[in-house]
Amino acid sequence: MIEGAYRGDHARMGWTHEADLVGGERIEPEELVTLFADPNVAIFVARQGADIVGCVTVTDNGALAYLGLLCVDPPFQSAGLGSRLLTTAETLCGHLGSQAIEMTVIENRTELIAWYERAGYVRTGERRPFPVAQPVPLHFVVLEKRLASA
Repeated sequence: MIEGAYRGDHARMGWTHEADLVGGERIEPEELVTLFADPNVAIFVARQGADIVGCVTVTDNGALAYLGLLCVDPPFQSAGLGSRLLTTAETLCGHLGSQAIEMTVIENRTELIAWYERAGYVRTGERRPFPVAQPVPLHFVVLEKRLASA
């Protein structure tokens, strides 16, 4: 589901994807196993029957939590599922005592950055290099949201 939401032809069915920017796998199977085994990582999934149609991860880093892998299978996008996953992740961060949430988004994904900005995230001004070389160099922008309890 993660691969189909981010990359390849299936991803192009959705309103946002990185299929035209990045090739290869979004996450290696070994990386996913590591996430599942990490006691500081919570993984939320959304299901339609037995199928996983969305997910998000939260890494508890203390005061600054990290939100990652927020994705929804393209046929289920634009129905509020991503917003519900985001709210669930933010609620957990508040319960963990985090003061803020950080995430990184490929800077070329302006429509996705705008979506996060509408949800209260702001650009920190920091850019980070994309970890895998691409034909056109990519960078992440760092977004952050202060939590109400902070």
